[in-house]
Amino acid sequence: MIADNHVHSQWSWDADLGDMDTTCRRAVELGLPSIAFTEHTDWVRGPEGVFDVAGYFDCIERCRSAYPGLRILTGVELGEPHRYPQEASALLSAGFERVLASVHCVDWRGSPTDASDSGFLSASNVDRVFRLYLKEVFALLTSDQDFEVLAHLDYPKRYWPADTLYDEATYEDEFRLVLRAAAARGVAIEVNTTRGREPSRFLCPGPRVLRWWREEGGEAISFGSDAHSPEHLATGFTLAREVATAAGFKPQDDPTGFWLR
Repeated sequence: MIADNHVHSQWSWDADLGDMDTTCRRAVELGLPSIAFTEHTDWVRGPEGVFDVAGYFDCIERCRSAYPGLRILTGVELGEPHRYPQEASALLSAGFERVLASVHCVDWRGSPTDASDSGFLSASNVDRVFRLYLKEVFALLTSDQDFEVLAHLDYPKRYWPADTLYDEATYEDEFRLVLRAAAARGVAIEVNTTRGREPSRFLCPGPRVLRWWREEGGEAISFGSDAHSPEHLATGFTLAREVATAAGFKPQDDPTGFWLR
């Protein structure tokens, strides 16, 4: 089984159905070697977007005591941390074992807008928004921000308008620029299965981009279901394993580690 390195619990602002204890129990049932609770920190949302770190660590320790055979990693998913360097530095001083960084928002008409916002992406703006998004990911990768995994590289693909074709080849130059920057700083790219939803839209990134990742010198892949409730833990991992293998990546002796080329 593959370690699930991107999981949310009740400590994330958008995980109303999250439950750390039940998720750990589910991980044991599935035979996962490891799970990382990477709770959202989205400063763009104000105080609502920042979780209770002390309460979270207490919950982690209770779960470690209850499930001694499961490796439970502390973690965080930093949203646009290059735009909040002081806040990110202060948060990371708490000492997390798995640090993800992600981009959810682009500057649109004077304000940061999340690609998931209902009604935002449309046939008339999606091309422009996606190019802005990849530019923002490049800015993250070339910043001084500390992290080890780039999460859901092509996040807006999840919300692509149904009446508009999504073709990665259209953005190959931008993708390769981002991937070269990721390879240069030595981070892992996440294969995000988005809770096992339909893969053509929700496998982020898909096979083509993973091939580009290897071609551009990428060394490591991390897997994450992005589960926000226990039942979605590790869903979509069978396909993710096949795609990663086809792209030239393979597991290492440590089942909790990243896959390498």
